[in-house]
Amino acid sequence: MTTDIIETDTPRLRLRQWRDSDLAPFFELAGDPLVMEFLLPLPTRADSDAAVARTRSRIDENGWGFWAVEHKESGEFMGFTGLNSPMAELPFSPCVEIGWRFARKWWGHGYASEAARAALQIGFERLGLEEIVAFTAWNNTRSAAVMQRIGMTEDADGAFDHPLVPEGHALRRHRLYRLGRAAWRAAHGDSE
Repeated sequence: MTTDIIETDTPRLRLRQWRDSDLAPFFELAGDPLVMEFLLPLPTRADSDAAVARTRSRIDENGWGFWAVEHKESGEFMGFTGLNSPMAELPFSPCVEIGWRFARKWWGHGYASEAARAALQIGFERLGLEEIVAFTAWNNTRSAAVMQRIGMTEDADGAFDHPLVPEGHALRRHRLYRLGRAAWRAAHGDSE
């Protein structure tokens, strides 16, 4: 069953459902070793297309998910940002996570933070979530910095070994960040 799909704009970005024209640029960014430095593994084109199909399907079912991000001025596909209910059983499940991944061309301009703030707003104000989490490999300082910029706080007791990363792998240990609805409202004004 298809539900109403939530999409939104920010001053510079459009968070929207995926299009077929996003497949090639998504595969290109997913094949960039620097973009994928803290993710496993580099996908084949079939794997990349299948990941987009799953993401599109979840947005169709829920109305939200990991949205494609488009640069409004140029119309270019930039990557994705959004909300997701992880399939893996994590120590803090059930949960809704926020995540992002952008092509390197778009790094260093605040786009990830801008898109993530829009996703948080949807999560707290439209979906009524009580908490949104984020997690990343222990040494991924770039993503951790975005988590901090968007108001998330690292859970001092939240470090965990990601169950989908093989034992002994350098990326297995993860850090956990959290943001509650009350803290969001305090920082952005009560919208109810």
